Amino acid sequence: MYPNKIPLSKIVVGNNPRRFFDPAKMNELVSSIREKDVIQPILVRPLNDGFEVVAGGRRYTAAKLAHGDDYEIPVVVRDLTDAEAEELALIENVQRSDMSPAEEAEAAAKILARCDGDREDAAKRLGWTRSTLDKRLALMNCAQAVRDALVERKIKLGHAELIAGLSKDKQEGVLNALLKAPELVSVAELKVQIQKLANALSAAIFDKTDCAGCPHNSGNQQALFGEAVDDGHCTNRDCWNAKTDQALEAKRESLKDEFPEVRIVRPGENFTVIKLVAEGATGVGEDQAQACRSCGKYGAAISAVPGKVGNVFRGLCFDAQCNMQKVKAQQESTLAAVTAAAEKPAGEGVSTSGAAKAGSAGKTAQKAEKKPTAVQDSTRVKDYRVKVWRKALAKHLASNPQQNERVLIALAMTGEGRNISDKTVKAVYKALTQQDVPPNGKPEEIFVLLADASDEVVVKLLRTLAPSVAEGIDEFKLVALMKTLRVDLTAYWKLNEEYLNLLTKSEIEVIAEQVGIKEHLGKDYAKLMAGKKDEIVKKILTVDGFEYAGKLPGNMLYGKK
Repeated sequence: MYPNKIPLSKIVVGNNPRRFFDPAKMNELVSSIREKDVIQPILVRPLNDGFEVVAGGRRYTAAKLAHGDDYEIPVVVRDLTDAEAEELALIENVQRSDMSPAEEAEAAAKILARCDGDREDAAKRLGWTRSTLDKRLALMNCAQAVRDALVERKIKLGHAELIAGLSKDKQEGVLNALLKAPELVSVAELKVQIQKLANALSAAIFDKTDCAGCPHNSGNQQALFGEAVDDGHCTNRDCWNAKTDQALEAKRESLKDEFPEVRIVRPGENFTVIKLVAEGATGVGEDQAQACRSCGKYGAAISAVPGKVGNVFRGLCFDAQCNMQKVKAQQESTLAAVTAAAEKPAGEGVSTSGAAKAGSAGKTAQKAEKKPTAVQDSTRVKDYRVKVWRKALAKHLASNPQQNERVLIALAMTGEGRNISDKTVKAVYKALTQQDVPPNGKPEEIFVLLADASDEVVVKLLRTLAPSVAEGIDEFKLVALMKTLRVDLTAYWKLNEEYLNLLTKSEIEVIAEQVGIKEHLGKDYAKLMAGKKDEIVKKILTVDGFEYAGKLPGNMLYGKK
C-alpha cells in the first residue's frame, strides 16, 4: 500500500515532454502553492528506493520552490514500466491546454511510434481528432531550431506553419531573419515573402505525380495548417530546380537524334542563340543554310530562362563568329550581283527598282557565282571518315603494286617509314606462314626467321609495308597522299548503317539531298524522313531503284577544305 503524500526529497523528476515553462506562470503557481499547497496530486511510480514523477513536473518544481525538499506533496502512485510511464507522461501533458504546439507535435510523434504508425489509434489515445493529430505531426517537418523557437514563444504558430512548408535546409535561414528583425514580422507579411519564393506548379515542365502528396505542395499545407501560401505552389525550391533540370536534360537527350548540337540555355546565355536563316539582313544564303544543317554547330536550344522554361528553339547556329563570316560573305555576294546588274546596258531586262533589283540580285548571286559552302563537322564524323580514309589508302596501295613500291621509297626518303605498323606486318606474316613473330624480337632474330621464307611471302610482306603506314601517318599527310595518288574513295566505301547512325536527323536530311535520294524520291521523300532516326536509317539504305554506288556525301570527301 503506497502513501498518499511523499516528501519531495524522495522524488526525482522523470522524462518530461514539456520543455518550456513560462516564468510568469511558474511564479503564479509557486505563489498559489505557497498559499494553498498542492491541490491536485501528481502521478509518480516506484523507482529504486524512491519515486519518479510521471506527470506533474510543474507542480513538483513549484512545490520545491514554495516549501523546500521536506514538503509532502500529494501523489498517486502506480506501478509502471518505462514505456507505460513515458506514454502516460506524454498523454497527460498533451491534454493540458498550455502546452506548446511544437511540444504536442513531438509528443504525438512518440505516441504514433508506439502505435506502429496507426494514426487512428494514436489520435484515440491522445483524445484528439484525426485532423488535429495530422496538423500537429505536420509541424515535425520544422527544423529543431524552429520548433524550439515555437516552444519558447519566440515565434507564433502561424510562423512555424509557414516555415514548415520550406525545405529544412532553408528553414533556419528564414528563422534567423525573423529573430534578428527589430520586431517580429507578422504572419501575413511572412506569407507574402515566402509566396515570392514559391514556384507555381502550373509552370512545371516535369511530371507532377509525386507532388500530389508532397508536404511542400501548398495545397497540402493549406489542408493541414491555418497558415500556408496560396494553393498550387511548390515551396521546396531545391526539389523544384532538381526536377526541372532532370526534365530539361531528358528533353535534351530526346533531341540528340535530330540535331548535332543541343544545348540548355540558361539566363545570361541568351546571346549564344543565333537563328540560322538563308535570306534577310542576317541570311547566309540558300546553299550555305542547307549545308549548315549538317554542321556540328547546328542544332536546337532548350530554354531554362524564366518564363520560357522548357521551350525548344530549333534551327540554330552555335558558332557566332562563323555565322558572322557567312552573313558577311552572303552580303558581299549580293552587293556584287547588285552592282553587276546596275552596270548592265538599258534594255537588257533588268529591273531598276530598288526592291526588285535587290531581290533579283540575291537570286542572281545564288545562281551565277556559287561559292563553296563550309561547315564544321562533328567530332564523331571526323573520327569516322579518317578511319575510312586510312582503310581506303591501305586497300588502294595493296591493289596497286607500282604505286606501292614508289610510296614505300618516298616514305623512306622523308622519314615517314617510322609509321610502318609492326602489328600489321606481323599479322600478315602469321596469316601467310601460320607462325608467330617472337615478341620483342631483335632485327637479327627476325632476319633468321625470314631466311627460310619463300620469295612469294617476302614480296607480299613488302607490299604490306606501305599500306600499313596509313594507320599511323598524320591526317594532313594522309589526305595529301590520297590526293596525289588520286584514291577513288567510292571504290572502297558506300553509304552504310554505321555511318548514318553517327548522324542526327538534320544531318541525314542533308546527306539525302547531297547524294540524290531526295530528288530520286520526289514527293515520297517526306514519308521516308518521317519517324524515328533508326527507322529513317533503314529506309535510307533501301530506296527502290536508287543507285548507291559512286555516291559520296560532302562530309566524307578527303579533298574538301
